[in-house]
Amino acid sequence: MQTNSELLSSLPTDTRLAGQTAVVTGSTSGIGEAIARVLAASGAEVVVSGRDAARAQGVVDAIIQAGGKAQAVAADLAGSYADLRRFVQEATAALGGQVDILVNNAGVYPVMPTEALPDADLDAILNTNIRAPHVLVGAVALQMVKRGSGHIVNIGSWMGRVGTANGAMYTASKAAVEQMTRNWAAEYGPRGVRVNTVAPGATLTPGNAAFSAVLDAMTSGTVAGRPVRPIDIAYAVRFLVSDEAAFLHGSILDVDGGMVNTRLKF
Repeated sequence: MQTNSELLSSLPTDTRLAGQTAVVTGSTSGIGEAIARVLAASGAEVVVSGRDAARAQGVVDAIIQAGGKAQAVAADLAGSYADLRRFVQEATAALGGQVDILVNNAGVYPVMPTEALPDADLDAILNTNIRAPHVLVGAVALQMVKRGSGHIVNIGSWMGRVGTANGAMYTASKAAVEQMTRNWAAEYGPRGVRVNTVAPGATLTPGNAAFSAVLDAMTSGTVAGRPVRPIDIAYAVRFLVSDEAAFLHGSILDVDGGMVNTRLKF
């Protein structure tokens, strides 16, 4: 089986998203980087975003080297409301004045017992995982509505629908993302904007590479038998923003190797 890095370095190109523009938050590494590179490989011009401008530019350089189009716009999604709206303005300007696709991928994931969660981490979860997508959609969706078309994909988590022995606030934030998806689909869908969620399972990324053995153990009993790769999530996002998914509104697409919906042992 090819690794995530091998697949990203040899992405085939196509034109299914030609002429589209996309903003992918938290796209300097991991799942977000894979999403940005896969969308670009299919012809979309992408804004790569994250707190580290140098890392964002590195992803942009990789996209351009592969023949795609991308711009780097740094942003701290835990910043002020004004910062969030300024980011939307800067990203929109970088894309020539129009955002066709918004992928709310950025998130923080401190998972620990409730009593051990520092106040600063609690604030970071609320600000980055819930507040930021809400503000960004509020700033972008009406422009999509005016054109009568647009796509919003939120990145949830398998943990948003199961009870676990720790990480209550993180899992609640992902449940909130799924519910906002349903509401936004009802709010904006009749006016041409499709809103859906991809819910990854246990995914091996650079941010959690130190826990690869834990992820292996978590997924050994799933149908897939291995952790999710970031590119597996990216392929699902590309499908949701394509014409092939035209009848999907408010859907939660599980990309988790069967983690939530199947059991191999009883």
